Amino acid sequence: MGYRTPSSTRADDAGALPPGPRMPQPLQALGWALRPLPFMEKCRRRYGDAFTLRVRRGRPWVFLSDPADVGKVLTISPELVRAGAGEANPLLVPLLGQRSVMLLDEPEHMAHRRFMLPAFHGARMRGYGEMMAQVAREQIASWPVGEPFALWPRMQAISNEVVMRATFGSTEGPRMDNLRALLQRLTDWLNDSSRLTLLATFGSQVLSRNRRFRELMAPVEAALLEEVRRRRAAGPRPEDEGILSMLEQAYDESGRPMTDQELRDELITLLSDGPTATSLSWTFERLLRHPEKMARLQAEVLGGEGEEYTEAVVKEILRLVPAVPVVMRGLVEPMELGGHTIPAGTLVAPAIYLVHHREDIYPRPFAFMPERFLASSAHRPGAGKGERTAENYAWLPFGSGVRRCVAATFAPLEMRHVIRAVIEQVELAAAPTGGVQRPTRSSVSFAPGDEAPVVVRRRRSPEERRRSGTGGDQPRPPAGASGPGKEEGASGPGGGGASVRSEGDTGTRAPHVGQTSSPAGAAVGD
Repeated sequence: MGYRTPSSTRADDAGALPPGPRMPQPLQALGWALRPLPFMEKCRRRYGDAFTLRVRRGRPWVFLSDPADVGKVLTISPELVRAGAGEANPLLVPLLGQRSVMLLDEPEHMAHRRFMLPAFHGARMRGYGEMMAQVAREQIASWPVGEPFALWPRMQAISNEVVMRATFGSTEGPRMDNLRALLQRLTDWLNDSSRLTLLATFGSQVLSRNRRFRELMAPVEAALLEEVRRRRAAGPRPEDEGILSMLEQAYDESGRPMTDQELRDELITLLSDGPTATSLSWTFERLLRHPEKMARLQAEVLGGEGEEYTEAVVKEILRLVPAVPVVMRGLVEPMELGGHTIPAGTLVAPAIYLVHHREDIYPRPFAFMPERFLASSAHRPGAGKGERTAENYAWLPFGSGVRRCVAATFAPLEMRHVIRAVIEQVELAAAPTGGVQRPTRSSVSFAPGDEAPVVVRRRRSPEERRRSGTGGDQPRPPAGASGPGKEEGASGPGGGGASVRSEGDTGTRAPHVGQTSSPAGAAVGD
């Protein structure tokens, strides 16, 4: 994916770049690999809204956290930048393949994007909603009652099945069961923390040269292509109506259909969903620390009072732990950013995570405060005197511009339906944990380090409640909770992360010394 840069504006011209750490490149790579979120925070505090890291040998990375600069990069003419997702996450190239929509440059990127966008609009989105709720109910019915279990793998199971059904339509039968098992085996292997650290440090060759990865990847590819060929031979069937059927019928401007390799890459891209499962895990991890917020959400869901607070919870989680913490673009021409003329060939990195944690836009940025997204709330961005108002590029968990995630509407829809299903079906309580609570790298995002252990009990059906003579299950704090927080919306410190229990944190899991209780703030200690 390399390209030539003018000799007069080389990417390694240090004088043209924003300041950054002076430590050797291997140490910067280690800091990025081990704790990227606190590393970014520390650099912003020391060097300002624009700073330079040298993580891998080659082009430097220029991080941007001012919404104006972020918006400028994300809305630049697509011909003036190159895709950088493979640099931001070196897992993507060997996993998704070079023909994935996430990794293509223009004009091919836009052609593939047009193939996929119809699957995430209009009537199809409305149809996905009931499917998402049905999958959630089926999975929740299998959860153990009265004994601790990790919530993150259960949310992965829901999210994976949702994506399978959206992609293939019908997912019954031994072929789909085999594909599920193959995908789960691959995902479990990829999520090994030491392997992900090596990937972040040394790049994609760690994976592409790994024999075990090839052994796990090959049967997934074979199963996918076998399914593609089987459906082509059988002809269209109503029960197979899904994203795959749309891709099979897609043609580019020259009338050429997608090749098998292109279908393979786009199917792996679709089936490698991970951020939604981690976002859902963080949702309940946060709510269980704040029983007053859980009670408010339960009252809305069980009382049929709309989705205003549910949507606020979803937005706040996606702010705290965005699905895409950092995006990257390679500059084709020099560009003015952060008061510097950034040379062509440089990788610029709009740091969405840092934008989402700006105190001038989001007061108390490490606190879990869904109220900030309610129109009537005093906590909403820009509500206080002198606070900077939230700009167009102040909340962008899925990126923005022509490379915005094609599933940017799909994921929040799934979150709302799964949250509703969980609250309707069960009551959750936090289980004791001895694990690491700060965000931990997963294959495509940052998951709770302890996998969010919980205990559930079944919520009685309306008919059962009528027979017992009670009006309904009353929302109540999780077992062991100490009551409402000291202040509405309080949960995390103002940043830094050095206290044992942060202001208003009322959950049952006490953070370790040196950690905060916010999923974002938990990884921000120096």
